[in-house]
Amino acid sequence: MARRIDAGHLRDSVGRMRLLWKSLDKMRCLRKRSTIPFLGFLITFLLFLNLYIEDGYVLEGDKRQLRETSVHPSSSERYVHTFRDLSNFSGTINVTYRYLAGTPLNRKKFLTIGLSSVKRKRGNYLLETIKSIFDQSSYEELKEIVVVVHLADFDLVWCENLVQEITRKFAHHIIAGRLLVIQAPEEYYPSLDGLKRNYNDPEDRVRFRSKQNVDYAFLLNFCTNLSHFYMMLEDDVRCSRNFLTVLKKVITSREGSYWVMLEFSKLGYIGKLYHSRDLPRLAHFLLMFYQEMPCDWLLIHFRGLLAQKDVIRFKPSLFQHMGYYSSYKGVENKLKDDDFEEDSIDIPDNPPASIYTNINVFENYDATKAYSTVDEYFWGKPPSTGDFFVVVFNKSTKISKIKITTGSDDRQNDILHHGALEVGEKLVGTKKGKQCSSYITLGEFKNGNIEVQDVDHKIVFDIECVRIVVTASQKEWLIIRSISLWTTQPPSQ
Repeated sequence: MARRIDAGHLRDSVGRMRLLWKSLDKMRCLRKRSTIPFLGFLITFLLFLNLYIEDGYVLEGDKRQLRETSVHPSSSERYVHTFRDLSNFSGTINVTYRYLAGTPLNRKKFLTIGLSSVKRKRGNYLLETIKSIFDQSSYEELKEIVVVVHLADFDLVWCENLVQEITRKFAHHIIAGRLLVIQAPEEYYPSLDGLKRNYNDPEDRVRFRSKQNVDYAFLLNFCTNLSHFYMMLEDDVRCSRNFLTVLKKVITSREGSYWVMLEFSKLGYIGKLYHSRDLPRLAHFLLMFYQEMPCDWLLIHFRGLLAQKDVIRFKPSLFQHMGYYSSYKGVENKLKDDDFEEDSIDIPDNPPASIYTNINVFENYDATKAYSTVDEYFWGKPPSTGDFFVVVFNKSTKISKIKITTGSDDRQNDILHHGALEVGEKLVGTKKGKQCSSYITLGEFKNGNIEVQDVDHKIVFDIECVRIVVTASQKEWLIIRSISLWTTQPPSQ
């Protein structure tokens, strides 16, 4: 059903939105003749949008559902200053959404899961995706999530038929406030004709991806105040069992550290987690650059502009792409995430830390890559007896499991032939950085690997350091492929 509004207010809002799009289109034409690099365009656009925000073209969100988000904590000082200061991106965009099924509850949930869907020429996976989200969640987990589906197709008959099917299959979730189906009216969209053909894409492809950016922007805008965190999914996804429990464990382990986007899949827009407070910024960002590039590329730029330089991705992946036909022209898309596991409750959640080593590093295979969640590794020159590789946590933590692997498939002899794993406490400052002054040995490496279970039962103190010590010199170089840690959450969590 549509929310009632004053007709004059609607025309006024739409007029403002169109004026904004028209102005952005003028700038687009100027850019066609310009040779300024992309980042130059970014600053220009931000300045331009700031003028419109100050003049009132971007209004406060609807007072009933889209209240202005709270001020960022002190960690926001690390944002890129130009992006933070040139525009007030904390305000939501004034869009009057149609409620097609369900209404939001007054209580904020822990997680909003956002899906945007359009009519496909071949196949439709939306119902399966919604079913997977609910089926893979426990009763307690369901209390903490809300799923928002944005039907972003302008074919209203298709939307109506799909809403009827959704209502029939998921009526109890709609009644419980766990499922909302919305639509942003077509009149709020910018012109999708005469767009820039970046990357030599065909005109229909540019139109498709540009509209998709706007679809996601309006979805993000709607979800701003529904929960504390937001998960971006596609409409053709299968979930791992109890994924919310894993997400909460990871989020807890990163308390006190700065992050913009955590990734739980390596594919497209799947499994990207944000603080809800950042959604207004991201919605504005997608609208500003809707015609420049695909959404997943814009997400990378957004993350970088807010000063998260590195990808923070967790494995195994919690979400899997299951569609065979793309929403673009129905072309085949059999892309799969080979890191996905149906039962991923045992996902490592490496807590924030600093990494130190006195082993000579080869080129750019630096120490942090062994602790990274992406497919990289540390590579050093032959280590000697007494050399070390130490992980120093930002704050002491309880650890239940440690797993370290060395060597690689193509360099199977570059393993740690003789080494020990230690955990430590009592941090002290040294010339080479912080170190623990007291260590306990957990075990020896065998065939280059080590795995220790029930660490929290063996160690009585909260761990501040995890250290690898070389116990005998070797002629071979050393690859530390991965350091995986599993933290223990307090009982109250």
